[in-house]
Amino acid sequence: MKTQSKDTRPEAEKFLIELLRQKMPSEKFRQILSLSQTVAQLSKRAIARQHPDLNKQQITLLFIKYHYGEDLAERVKKYLDKRSHEDA
Repeated sequence: MKTQSKDTRPEAEKFLIELLRQKMPSEKFRQILSLSQTVAQLSKRAIARQHPDLNKQQITLLFIKYHYGEDLAERVKKYLDKRSHEDA
């Protein structure tokens, strides 16, 4: 088997792959979900550092714009604006 990582010994990589194969699909999914949440949190934290004047909602909208596109960010903004007017 050809190693996937240049800085990992083949024996170590083989062992790690075997550990992954032994995990239940639900455990793999939990790990993926946890990693995705961590990445999103780190991205939002970086946005907040770059734009300290923004509130939490503005940071979230900028996150959506950067990761999912301006169109979706604008649609979410309109939805939130509409919802806030209905609640008032």
